[in-house]
Amino acid sequence: MKHIDYLVIHCADTYAHMDIGRTEIDKWHKARGWNGIGYHYVVRRDGTIEPGREEDQMGAHVAGHNGYSIGICYAGGKGANGQPEDNRTYEQRNALRLLVNELRKKYPSARVVGHRDLAPGKACPCFDVSTEFLS
Repeated sequence: MKHIDYLVIHCADTYAHMDIGRTEIDKWHKARGWNGIGYHYVVRRDGTIEPGREEDQMGAHVAGHNGYSIGICYAGGKGANGQPEDNRTYEQRNALRLLVNELRKKYPSARVVGHRDLAPGKACPCFDVSTEFLS
């Protein structure tokens, strides 16, 4: 098992009505020239957790930190006016909490952070991860 310093939470920057998941993000990332989805997990609007990259594969989700982090992306994050918005569903909040708790057991020294905590100037993931997950 590789050493993991961070569990990084992302939003997909999609509107609340868009129920996207692993398949859609995989297509978007391939269109960028990547070899597939950059996240290790995706949380759909209904709370379904879909696997992305294998945990032992380096992600492609936060520049400079991919080699020692796990990327988790949830569908949503964009408000009706196009601005960042925490529009997670109840099911997504619960699924994120469960997933993070499971990953913390596997990687007990990992800190839970938002993309914006490692990439200043980003709004992603549209909520304060450190407050919600107390890492």
